[in-house]
Amino acid sequence: AAGTIAKSMSAYDMAMSDAIYGKENSGRYVCESRLRKMLSKELGLLEKRLKTENYKNTKFFAFADTVATSGHGQKKSGSGWIGLRFQTSPGEAPTEVRLHVQMHDYQHHLQQEALGIIGVNLIFACFYYFDSREKFINHLMDDLSGDRIEINMINGEGPGIDEEDSRLLNLELIKQGLSQGMIFDKNGDVYSPRDVFYKKIPLVLRGSFRPPTHVNLDMIENGLKQLKKIVPKEKHKNFLVLPEISMAKLLERGKVDNQDFLTRVDLLCALGHKVFVTNKKDYFDLNMYLMSLTTEDIYFVAGVYNLQHIFKASTYKNHPQGIVSGIGELFSRRTKILVYPGLHEKKKTLMTAQNVDIGRRLKVLYQYLLSVGQLIDIEDYNEKYFTIWSREVVSMIENCEDGWEKMVPKLVEKRVKEKSLFGHFCEFKNK
Repeated sequence: AAGTIAKSMSAYDMAMSDAIYGKENSGRYVCESRLRKMLSKELGLLEKRLKTENYKNTKFFAFADTVATSGHGQKKSGSGWIGLRFQTSPGEAPTEVRLHVQMHDYQHHLQQEALGIIGVNLIFACFYYFDSREKFINHLMDDLSGDRIEINMINGEGPGIDEEDSRLLNLELIKQGLSQGMIFDKNGDVYSPRDVFYKKIPLVLRGSFRPPTHVNLDMIENGLKQLKKIVPKEKHKNFLVLPEISMAKLLERGKVDNQDFLTRVDLLCALGHKVFVTNKKDYFDLNMYLMSLTTEDIYFVAGVYNLQHIFKASTYKNHPQGIVSGIGELFSRRTKILVYPGLHEKKKTLMTAQNVDIGRRLKVLYQYLLSVGQLIDIEDYNEKYFTIWSREVVSMIENCEDGWEKMVPKLVEKRVKEKSLFGHFCEFKNK
């Protein structure tokens, strides 16, 4: 360690930790605010004590972690925060990177080992790969696998990282399969789903939201209205309404446009929503993930056309146990789907959960799910939105066709035109 590490320490006892860093308002020790205090204090002391001529060309850093591993004899995963506060050049203001990690080994000594490896990787990646997001994320997992440790999220700030970098780093985590999902808000902040979902009742709408349309917002608004009729009033404060965008299909094709994703996130956030970005291809995958995040009931808002897809055999062709197992993973005892109606393509009649055609093979199972209240029709809806499709809106935007403006909220129309989003260059094409 000579010449590279000036000091190392551990404060295993809570009283010792409080004496050094002060108490948290929340009373928690394994939290991001605790990590930030540790990094700030330790780097500050390092710079103060080593501020001499001998160190004028030295780049300083402080590494810290605050984690909860499983205890002796316990078989459960561990989690915590690790971070690095460092200078990219001597005398520069520090940059800080913080990771929330989940350790999946069931033995505490293996969790400690994995934590040590990712800590070393973080230090190395910050100093040698910070100029490339892809390389930086990739090297965090050197000598590790997703079976051992999962990076739930990355936060950071400083001269070496701006707001967009932080969001793009988190998207890169999902792209590389190191994280299953991330939540973004209107302030540009990124959150770990485990923190956001804690004790919440989620209402999730899957979609491309490219761009968000009137039908998307009507599904969310009336889905929430329906949910309030089902759930006792005292629990309404625990509702968590989330539009969810999946990277899965794009990842299969090997092409994900980060800027396109952030555009959709920004539009939804501007409309007042937090946004859930995941790597989950199908509803059953997503539901299994949600079940690991909350112990409350889970609600999806889904169009009647999505319902037909859910009960289609081809949806489960790659599921190792097949369609019955896949449907079982979706319709756990805690999961319900609120069904938004649509128009029958040929008959032009209203399709609901009660009369939608899902084929003969699964009719008995479908009727059972209806009878036990796991498929619930949304009673309020706006029929004039039934014919709005995001892909049609994008096509009209790209081809400079009139009329798409009526299919999206005013804010979305304004942003698309101001920032030339989704191929909107009509003013140039028409010249």
